[in-house]
Amino acid sequence: MSFLIDSSIMVTSQVLFFGFGWLFFMRKLFKDYEVRQYVVQVIFSVTFAFSCTMFELIIFEILGVLNSSSRYFHWKLNLCVILLILVFMVPFYIGYFVVSNIRLLHRQKLLFACVLWLAFMYFFWKLGDPFPILSPKHGILSIEQLISRVGVIGVTLMALLSGFGAVNCPYTYMSYFLRNVTDADILALERRLLQTMDMIVSKKKRIAVAHRTMFQRGEVHNKPTGFWGMIKSVTTSVSGSENLSLIQQEVDALEELSQQLFLETADLHATKERIEYSKTFQGKYFNFLGYFFSIYCVWKIFMATINIVFDRVGKTDPVTRGIEITVNYLGIQFDVKFWSQHISFILVGIIIVTSIRGLLITLTKFFYAISSSKSSNVIVLLLAQIMGMYFVSSVLLIRMSMPLEYRTIITEVLGELQFNFYHRWFDVIFLVSALSSILFLYLAHKQAPEKHMAL
Repeated sequence: MSFLIDSSIMVTSQVLFFGFGWLFFMRKLFKDYEVRQYVVQVIFSVTFAFSCTMFELIIFEILGVLNSSSRYFHWKLNLCVILLILVFMVPFYIGYFVVSNIRLLHRQKLLFACVLWLAFMYFFWKLGDPFPILSPKHGILSIEQLISRVGVIGVTLMALLSGFGAVNCPYTYMSYFLRNVTDADILALERRLLQTMDMIVSKKKRIAVAHRTMFQRGEVHNKPTGFWGMIKSVTTSVSGSENLSLIQQEVDALEELSQQLFLETADLHATKERIEYSKTFQGKYFNFLGYFFSIYCVWKIFMATINIVFDRVGKTDPVTRGIEITVNYLGIQFDVKFWSQHISFILVGIIIVTSIRGLLITLTKFFYAISSSKSSNVIVLLLAQIMGMYFVSSVLLIRMSMPLEYRTIITEVLGELQFNFYHRWFDVIFLVSALSSILFLYLAHKQAPEKHMAL
């Protein structure tokens, strides 16, 4: 009876997660598209539901909700389903929709979709060769073998996003990095943009007048044909006619310049709005957060470097370790075990909420940037694949943030994985991503004023 009640709680929560994923799909991702594939909606929503269920089970581990055997069963079931989706279902449908967009392969799209899926499986399996994740004790399709490879891809993705986010967040929030933009700068650039547009219109009028003159003289319908006719059309010109090819080249150059001026004008308006926003109370608050995240970024890069150089992986969760150091330093009586449980719950909850929110915002921006009516289904499936791998890897890394007694079932379910490897790999990719982001943003910030002066 207890198992049925626990299962009903899990099924109810999964239905709610599925509904949220469905609404996000309809209201955010596909709100501007009429054509929607039902199977794509289902796959995305199911992936989101089972991904969120894993985080729910982590919270249940800390709070002690549900029976231990029920949690273990749903952990196993959840991982089997999410791996089935990520390794078998989503890659196959990605190949299927890719082939469907190619007319030459349309008749045999099912066959070619199977070929693409087999190619994915080959590279997915070979992914384990250069990494110390292979376990000869388990079968080919065991949870350990599949989740170890999914973990490598997901941890790499998490580290890249974390490294860029740790650097970009203070760069975005801090008013220190805002360049000084005045109304005079914006007016000058807008004036130049209008002058460029006037020149484009004027030259296009000249082209249109020349075409009309040629049409009236009968030069359009009575063009010379053959090789000698082509030579004659190139070497001779009608008196009074314009050099159309040269004018068209000038128009093309001016249109490219107008695009650059328009983008620069929009950037100046956005910067001016950020400057005005930074003067408000909320803007000052985010500016303070920018300094805080700057300190966190430096500390995170320093700790990642220390972990890589000394091959160090923490055995105790950060909350418990931090409380122990504080208590020993202050010399006070404090129940470390009791408070570490509650603080760990709050910390893990914050990590889970921010991870889901941040990933969904990133996926939405990415989808709007590259999607089209033909590629939208493929991109949504790719986003579902990324989302599932990201959340599975989050479970691998969040495990270290939990007290030791709460890791038992998670460790049993995940199997004999090299957890230390994933933490070291995360530190390596995070460090590379953070340093690359610092260099990129430094160059972009340095070149922005120079570009503005050149325009």
